[in-house]
Amino acid sequence: MPSKRVVLLLGLAGFIVMADNWVVSPILPAIAKGVGVRPEAAGVLIVAYMLPFGIFQLVFGPLADRFGKTRVILVTLTAFSMATALCAIGTTVTGVAAFRALTGVFAAATMPISLALIGDLFPMESRQSAIGSFMGISFLGQALSMGIGGAIAYFLDWRGVFIVYGVVAAVITAVLWRALPAATGGRETRDPHAPVLKPYLQLLRSGSSVRTYLMVLLEGALLIGSFSYLGALLVDRFGLSFLLVGAIMTAFGIGAVLGGRVSNRVAERIGRPATTAAGLATAAAADLIVFAGGASLLVSTVGIFLLGLGLMTAHSTLLTIATEFAAKARGSAMSLVAFAFMGGGAIGTQLGSRIIGGASFGTLYVAYGIGAAVLAAVAVPALRGATDAASPAPAVASVVEAESETV
Repeated sequence: MPSKRVVLLLGLAGFIVMADNWVVSPILPAIAKGVGVRPEAAGVLIVAYMLPFGIFQLVFGPLADRFGKTRVILVTLTAFSMATALCAIGTTVTGVAAFRALTGVFAAATMPISLALIGDLFPMESRQSAIGSFMGISFLGQALSMGIGGAIAYFLDWRGVFIVYGVVAAVITAVLWRALPAATGGRETRDPHAPVLKPYLQLLRSGSSVRTYLMVLLEGALLIGSFSYLGALLVDRFGLSFLLVGAIMTAFGIGAVLGGRVSNRVAERIGRPATTAAGLATAAAADLIVFAGGASLLVSTVGIFLLGLGLMTAHSTLLTIATEFAAKARGSAMSLVAFAFMGGGAIGTQLGSRIIGGASFGTLYVAYGIGAAVLAAVAVPALRGATDAASPAPAVASVVEAESETV
């Protein structure tokens, strides 16, 4: 039985990667002032990170299947640490964008490959709990990032943010180099002849896997799209500082950790499709509570907590389903999930910007809340075929495995 130590080690890596993922938004005005451009022009820094972050998830999956998941995580996290620190030396918006793009390339490996490694090490009965704990720790980094970044930029400057994050990432990387190989004990799956593109093509030929990936895409659009503007909403409604915003956003991380802890128990009782639906319904209620919060900071905070709880309950369940799509190409399967989730998040965030610009924050949360409720209503029939027996997509798994043996 694999140790919980593996989840903690991978969770530390996920924590710093997700924190880095979201740190630019609160310090964007400071960066713009430092490099002499308007804030809207500095928005290229976010795009420069997100594009390679999404695309290279599809690259690292097959590499992990072929060369080993632990090895890919350690090498890319080392490069990520250096690239993060290098962002501090950029003197122009183009220079900083180049370093952010490099950071996005290497950050792309941590989440999907860690999930694939958990899928290798943990049996199905304990896998969702392990995935939920890992995702909860990782999303805590995302939730705290605004407050951490804002505090560092306030007491130091924006360059200090990247230096501190780079140092923390380096320390975490050193710990993983020392402890992760021993913790996994060589139990991960690896195929030196794993194909690169065929696993993706085979996965997308299965109706059950396509429906699951579509659910993940829409989940990312609605739930990450909702999360993206919580900080801005708090500032707009209550005029809070970044320090207070970060403190309140911790409620999201606490909800996410709790959702990761309880989702497996719920799934054992009512099944994974119904658990996914319950998580999405909770997130829908959260959006509507945030909308109804109005002038009440307490009500808004409750909504933020429930959004974290609902997101992690639904997402850890979908991730658990996806880990069984292709046992010998699990890196590819999980990379496709991560690509769908982050791609959906990017779409939802961009669409949310237009909704807020054309209407209001309230309109966004009502629209996304209704969307999440509709998604919850169709979750059970959409996922029923993907959760049959112990392996939700045996046809996909066998085809991918056969392709691996013949290439």
